[in-house]
Order: sequence, then C-alpha cells, then structure tokens
Amino acid sequence: MSNTEDAEANPYGGRRFSRVKQRLKDRSKKVAQTREKTKEILSKQAGLIAKHAEEHESFITKVTHFLGVFAYGAFCFILGARPQDVRYIYVLFYIIFVPLRWIYYRYKKWHYYLFDFCYYANTIFLINLLFFPRNQKLFMVTFSFAEGPLAWALIVWRCSLVFSSVDKLVSVLIHLLPGVVFFTICWRDPAFFEAMHPEGTPRGFSWRDIENRSFLCTWLFTVPLIAYVLWQALYFLIVNVLRRQRLLKDPEVMTSYRGLSKKAQKANNVWWRLSGCLGDQNRMLMYILLQAVFTVATMALTVPIFMSYELHLVFQILKVSAAVWNGGQFLVEVMPRQVVLKEKKKLEVPPPHNIILEAQSLAS
Repeated sequence: MSNTEDAEANPYGGRRFSRVKQRLKDRSKKVAQTREKTKEILSKQAGLIAKHAEEHESFITKVTHFLGVFAYGAFCFILGARPQDVRYIYVLFYIIFVPLRWIYYRYKKWHYYLFDFCYYANTIFLINLLFFPRNQKLFMVTFSFAEGPLAWALIVWRCSLVFSSVDKLVSVLIHLLPGVVFFTICWRDPAFFEAMHPEGTPRGFSWRDIENRSFLCTWLFTVPLIAYVLWQALYFLIVNVLRRQRLLKDPEVMTSYRGLSKKAQKANNVWWRLSGCLGDQNRMLMYILLQAVFTVATMALTVPIFMSYELHLVFQILKVSAAVWNGGQFLVEVMPRQVVLKEKKKLEVPPPHNIILEAQSLAS
C-alpha cells in the first residue's frame, strides 16, 4: 500500500508519520541555514582580516622581512645542530600557515589553489609523520611526492624566496620543506631511518642494500603514480564538474589552470604554445597531459636521488639556489613595477573626502 492508503487505514499512524517527516524536513533546513550562516561569517571574517592587512601593507612587509630573515637563520642553525627536530618545525609550519592561507585565499578568491597536488602531497606527508612514522612504504611514497613533483615545481614554476612576502614564503616552504625533512631523516637521523628496516631483514639493514630493486621502483614510482592519478581524478571531479557552474559564473575565482594559463598567455611562452597544440578548446586537456608527463618524469628521478647521498645533497642545493635566484629577480625586476602600478592606482582614484569636498563646491 502507498503512504496515503496507510494514513487512511490508520489515521493516528499517518498523522504521526507526517509529523516525523515534517520534523526531519525542518531539521535539515535548520542545518542548511546554519551551514550557510557559518560560511557567511567565515567569508566576512576572511574579508576583514585581508582588508586590514592591505591597509597596513607597508608595515606588515617590514615586519615580515624582519621575522623572515631571523626565522631563516634560526632554521639553518637547527638544521645543523639538531637535524632530527626539523620535522617538528615542518609540522608546526603546516598546521599554522595552511589554515591562515585558506583565510587569505578565500578573500582573494584563490581558494581552489588549495586543491592542488602540493597540498594533497603535504597532507599525506603530515599524516605519515604524525600517525605512521615507521611505515616504510608510506615513507617512500611521500618521499617520491616531496622530491618529485613538489621539488621540481619549485624550479619549473619559479617560486621566489622573498622574505618580505608571507605568500611567497609559504609557497616556497610548501614545496621545499618536505624534501629537506626527508634529507635529514635519510642522512642525518640514522636512528629514525634504521627503525624502518625492510620486513624479514635484521636491524641496520638499509633499504639501499636490497638486491631486488623492483621494491624501490614499486614504492618510489609505481604506487606514487597511482596516488597521483587518484588525486587528478578527484581534482577534475570537484573543480571541473561539481564546481563548474561556480567557476563559469565568476571569472575572478582562480584555479591553478586559470592562473598559469593567464601568465603563460601574457608571456606567450613555451607552455602557452604547447597547451595550444590541440587547439584552444583543448587547452585544459593539454594542461592535464603536460602535468602528467611532468609528474612521471620527476617521480622517475626520485629513485637515484633516494639511493645517493651526493645526488640528494646536490638536489637540495639546486632547489634552494633556484628559490633564492628567483627571489632576487622578483625584487629587482617585478617589485618596482608593482610599486609603480600601486602608486598610479592611488593617484587615479581620489580619496572619498576629496570627492565630497568637490561635490560641495560644485553645489555652492
């Protein structure tokens, strides 16, 4: 029988059923309203924080530069004196600065950047350090992330070490710190590394002594590549399918594809020309393919890096050198242009009190 027939056969039961149904509807509405209010409050707070930051930009820049230089010096000291503690600095950095970045990016409409692979990889690495520190296989997967796509993105996408910019500092550290942590664990913290000896082998037996190299290739290349494909599928589903209408309605909302394509088009560089090989309508597909090729190539390089102290050390120097060099280029070439543009905008838009005075003079 249908619900209506049940209600006619048993009026009391039908009324009771309808009341329960109505309560469930009311409760779901209240939950939805509470969720919307929470989103509005968070958005407003993010906007207020970002506006206050813009109003005091000059002072914040000076303080950031001061703190950044001293923090860099302190980090170098800890790296030499207590390398085993570097991983705790990384955990503290990620827990503090990634939520703050979300607040700032939410205001700037850049929050879809937090779906990028670098945050996916860093989150897995954080879970590895906090909950599964002795899991050798997860350790190798996250090593491949850190010294593969994350590390090379620092070089290829020209991340800049600029102490006066919190945003640029966080971007560099998101890509740089995981690799530095792995370097200290592998070569400067033997007690931690030896605790993760392969199953069925005596303690002190290093992974690098394994005769069957397929074990290393599986967990440094094949499995990380599968994890990357999973991320790519989730990213496409969330950003390009579920949130497609949101992105179409607001062109100011930034994603990694939008941001990179704008810069590439403006510069008319090799990336823009490569992404147009299949026509303008297939640039998104070409972007995904190029990113996949980049990931495969960089993950393949993690196997020799994992095996050699010399290669690993040279790679750390290369990453830091690239970030410092790009930071110097930004300070010399880009920042002066930005300052000039900001000054021009200030001159073009008169202050509100000047507009009022002009209106009053015209009225009189």
